[in-house]
Amino acid sequence: MARTDSDMTQGSIWRHLVRFSIPMAVGLLFQQLYNTVDTMVVGQFVGQQAQAAVGSTGPIINTVVGSCAGLAIGASVIISQRYGAHDRQGLSKAVHTTIALTFLISLIATGIGLMVIDPMLRFMQTPEDVMEESRVYLTIYFSGITGVLFYNMGSGILKAVGDSRRPLLFLILSALLNTGLDLLFVLQFHMGVDGVAYATILSQFISAALILAVLFREESDYGLRLRSLRIDPGSIRGILRLGLPSSIQSAVTAFSNVFVQAYINYFGSACMAGYGIYGKVDAFVLIPVQAIAMSSTTFVGQNWGAKQNKRAQEGVKTAVIMSFISTAALGIIVYALARQLLGAFSPEPEVIEFGERFIRIVTPFYLTTCFNQTYAGALRGIGDATMPTVIMLASFVVFRQIYLAVTRALGAGFLAVALAYPVGWVMCSALLIIRYRRSALFSKKAI
Repeated sequence: MARTDSDMTQGSIWRHLVRFSIPMAVGLLFQQLYNTVDTMVVGQFVGQQAQAAVGSTGPIINTVVGSCAGLAIGASVIISQRYGAHDRQGLSKAVHTTIALTFLISLIATGIGLMVIDPMLRFMQTPEDVMEESRVYLTIYFSGITGVLFYNMGSGILKAVGDSRRPLLFLILSALLNTGLDLLFVLQFHMGVDGVAYATILSQFISAALILAVLFREESDYGLRLRSLRIDPGSIRGILRLGLPSSIQSAVTAFSNVFVQAYINYFGSACMAGYGIYGKVDAFVLIPVQAIAMSSTTFVGQNWGAKQNKRAQEGVKTAVIMSFISTAALGIIVYALARQLLGAFSPEPEVIEFGERFIRIVTPFYLTTCFNQTYAGALRGIGDATMPTVIMLASFVVFRQIYLAVTRALGAGFLAVALAYPVGWVMCSALLIIRYRRSALFSKKAI
């Protein structure tokens, strides 16, 4: 395939963001289909308990995967900066360090993931009628987590140099394969939760293999060579400096969601299943803002490396407007078609009722995510990863847990739990707007 990287330091800003974010949004769409299809298949063909089991494991999976994904962000920033600065040798070292680091992380993540399954399920107060199927799904998933990590790191390398199309093609292929395997294992082989878990990890291994094949065949400076696979001290310092804050943020935020899930589990398996399918709808609504935020990280990173601060600022403004329009449009659609969308996941009226209640409460707050996601992405693009992490931890973890504890002590019920996420979004957005306006991007030396 021809090279598809992109130099964002010149040309139309909005065209760069649109061309880069649309493939990434489609990629996030198909990535989300992995667990969404699992939830739909078990909900329609296995049962409420199986659907609750698959849907409620997200916080545990995200705690482990999120901690690793933060390092991918750090690697992506270093690679995009060196690409923008035309540092050929530094770019190659960063790429090879990233892949070598991924191998080590995969071993650690597999071991930790398998060890925390039972303690985390008990900590979340998982009901006994859901416990065994949750355990089965997590055991299979963590046994195959290597595929997830290598795909994320490998695609992060390509996206950092402006290539979001090739990772997308492979992700679409593996997502379609996952859907086919889900239906085959559940309908033909009658496997249940274990079937959708095996379908997921097999598909993820294929996407990882494809992305690595592209990198090894790439002849440019970001191509992989076996003889060059080693950890470069300078590159690893940069990756850890930028990536560890994001890793800590992702892991702690995901772990805090375990507490939220525990509050949800208190209402029983129907609420768990309803919350799970609401979460799938929620994830689809947030795809555009996430894709645009990631695009802004690469755009700002390249222009920061090229010392074009003013252009980077204009890119962030454009990104906020784009995310605001797309999120508002999707929010309106979800609010209007809530019951129809939820019905695609489950035929159970009680499950649909709980899911609809979550949608009605949360949807009006989606617009606040446009600010916290885009500004956090922009700050990471200039190498400021610590403060966005601190702000997000304070908003999504500390403040949210205090809020839940206080509302529970006051005897508040379902409404208070459903508002736990929106109140964190509002606080985070306000703080990140202030931080962004005071960042180095607005220094007097800006070009």
